[in-house]
Amino acid sequence: MIRSSSLFIASLFYGAAALAADAGPEVPYPTGYRDWYHVKSMLIGPGHGLFDTFGGIHHLYANREAKMGYAAGKFPDGAVIVFDLLEAKTDAGATLEGPRKVVGVMRKDSKRYATTGGWGFEGFKGDSQTERAVTQKNAATACFSCHEAQKEADYVFSRTRP
Repeated sequence: MIRSSSLFIASLFYGAAALAADAGPEVPYPTGYRDWYHVKSMLIGPGHGLFDTFGGIHHLYANREAKMGYAAGKFPDGAVIVFDLLEAKTDAGATLEGPRKVVGVMRKDSKRYATTGGWGFEGFKGDSQTERAVTQKNAATACFSCHEAQKEADYVFSRTRP
């Protein structure tokens, strides 16, 4: 009985470790991303279907590989896209940036993140470079389930302006 319980616990441990490994490694914080290519900015305000989750000012940045991916329509391994979400504040008729809510990161590595379309996903809380709001371990449900709708665009929602 003790032996079978030990085997059961060991199999649970190794099974959980295998599932975590299948999700791929964590995606690192994108140091210096505000010096990268600025893809676009947008505002999601009250009344939009995603306001509760993504309401605020969005700035999107792309590293060199991601910029090439936007041009080609397919992103190479090494591409990193950053979604910088800030609260929107209104003052005297102007909409201004408030505190940062999250820094969302997509990193392309078709082998490491094969189960999520070749993309690793992370979200960093506020101005923290270490506290994660979303992790690669729950990326399939927290991020990829929505990005699957963009399969024809290599799972990327944003587009560059012509």
